[in-house]
Amino acid sequence: MAQINPIIEEYNALRAQIEYHNNLYYNEDSPEIEDSEYDALSRRLRQIEREYPQLASEDSPTNRVGGEAAKLFTPVEHEIPMQSLQDVFSFDELRDFDRRVRETGITPQYTVEPKIDGLSVSLEYRNGRFVRGSTRGDGITGEDVTANLRTIKDIPDRLNSPVEYLEVRGEVFMPKASFAELVRTQDENGEKPFKNPRNAAAGSLRQKNSAVTASRNLSILIFNVQQIVGQLPDNHADSISYLGSLGLNVIPESNIFDDIDSVIKKIEEIGENRAGYPYDTDGAVVKVNSFAQRDALGSTAKFPRWAAAFKYPPEEKETTLLDIEINVGRTGVLTPTGIFDPVTLSGTTVSRAVLHNEDFIREKDIRIGDRVALRKAGEIIPEVVRVIAHADNSVPYVFPETCPSCGSRVMRLEGEAALRCFNTSCHAQLVRNLIHFVSRDAMDIEGMGVRVITVLVENGLISSPVDIYKLQPEQISKIERMGDKSAQNLISSIEKSKTNELYRLVFGLGIRHIGQKAAMLLCERFATVDELFAATADEIASIEGFGLIMAQSVADYFSLDETRELIGGLLSAGLSPRSPARKTAELSGLTFVLTGTLPTLKRSEAKAMIESKGGKVAGSVSKKTSYVVAGEAAGSKLANAQALGVAIIDEQQLLDMLGQ
Repeated sequence: MAQINPIIEEYNALRAQIEYHNNLYYNEDSPEIEDSEYDALSRRLRQIEREYPQLASEDSPTNRVGGEAAKLFTPVEHEIPMQSLQDVFSFDELRDFDRRVRETGITPQYTVEPKIDGLSVSLEYRNGRFVRGSTRGDGITGEDVTANLRTIKDIPDRLNSPVEYLEVRGEVFMPKASFAELVRTQDENGEKPFKNPRNAAAGSLRQKNSAVTASRNLSILIFNVQQIVGQLPDNHADSISYLGSLGLNVIPESNIFDDIDSVIKKIEEIGENRAGYPYDTDGAVVKVNSFAQRDALGSTAKFPRWAAAFKYPPEEKETTLLDIEINVGRTGVLTPTGIFDPVTLSGTTVSRAVLHNEDFIREKDIRIGDRVALRKAGEIIPEVVRVIAHADNSVPYVFPETCPSCGSRVMRLEGEAALRCFNTSCHAQLVRNLIHFVSRDAMDIEGMGVRVITVLVENGLISSPVDIYKLQPEQISKIERMGDKSAQNLISSIEKSKTNELYRLVFGLGIRHIGQKAAMLLCERFATVDELFAATADEIASIEGFGLIMAQSVADYFSLDETRELIGGLLSAGLSPRSPARKTAELSGLTFVLTGTLPTLKRSEAKAMIESKGGKVAGSVSKKTSYVVAGEAAGSKLANAQALGVAIIDEQQLLDMLGQ
């Protein structure tokens, strides 16, 4: 027994480590270690359990999917468990998988698909209508995230055929381009950036406010039928084609192969091409194609025996850090960027990588001259993984105490990781603030790009948004490659922007923590400039989707004399921002649930009409529901309303309540 004690200690320590990292990965969406490090821990745990089976137990991490349902969302019991896949890390292990399948007497055909690195979800359709979506959770119990999933444009509300009941499984992901933009914005705002697209997708989907989810540009690929009422093809490849015909966004490749060598060749091909995919993929999934053969093979408590996930080794390159460059963002955040000897990663040459903030550099002890390991997060954003070796006579990197743009002293606010320059006249901040002000989502001044803004600032023609509205054609035409016609077009675009919606102006002002969606919500509640100046933090915090930090940021901004001066100047220059249509409060305090197909109204139209009168539209029926509006082919929501004694009305009764 003395010989086994060190094994017991290692085993218990491994279990504790894996449980800790499972919680960070699945529940907090904030992992501390790389996937390859986690995989190594899991492989070692499985090895010990094989050699010392007396140590294994039913609650071992090797027998469970890692997540759990959060208390923030209603739990959903999965009728068909959402299992994870058995990982393999070499072609020898993949051949072992093939051998085990064939030893059962089965002669399989396999499909091979890219393994999307995102968040696994279930989508349920009744009579062709999307009725519920949930996360995987621990595989048995997930979270109801229907409202957030409805914001994903690739999820159809209605299928092309009214299938009585269909449950499919897919992967919600954040496209690489969206991830790159999100991280850029987070760095610019001094926020902790998401580590990879998977965590960005998970963090975006599990939001209390679906407007945040909508702003993150998520997508989904469907890869499996969980259950169906009705006829289904007898194999996986044909089922994917069938799901595509229904209008679902399905996995793009599901090729069929007769032998494992052909499977391996396809996996190598996917590995060579994955840098060009719009989504992050960390492997390839191999599945037995025949559903009958899958049933014969069965599953373990955690994995199906008919599938395996080949994991690609992370591509890393070693290079030298030549310098650290400090850039100043529009909010005054100082962002360090590493300059490296160029290396090729995921098919492109990399010579720069954002180092995020002072804490990141200190934690990894990154020094100029170091040999470092680089890789691409989501195969798009270069990042330093670790320091391999310090250069001789190297010293820890020290952040500047003054702004590299204006020379003002920089400070770090309590609770923040970022150093900031608070000089509102800082040249770097001025240029970036003006670029943001005229951007498409803000004031949308066409023709006023980075080059034009930079030249106008450098020539002293503009130093604030007010100056944009004082520009004359002859001033603009002097800019290289502009000319009289371009100058006149730009002046016309500036004039057009004077009557933009109020939320565009609010977003363009660059208030901390306030994105485009938040600006819209804010202006729905406070529809004029005067109302915004009079609003208190408590009043702003009462807006659904606003937290105390966001509310206080808005209140602080509109309390500044500088803000009054800026907006006063804009109004004097001719700005007349349009207020959103006022919502009445006739249905205030009432909650409606819509179900079935209404005779004349689309569900989105009914929802907008209810909300315009101050009512709320929920996705599920509860004791707090005031009315269920039932149309043709109403499903489980109608039954739930009847069971709970909730009032049920039709479209005409709703229109009567709306005064129409």
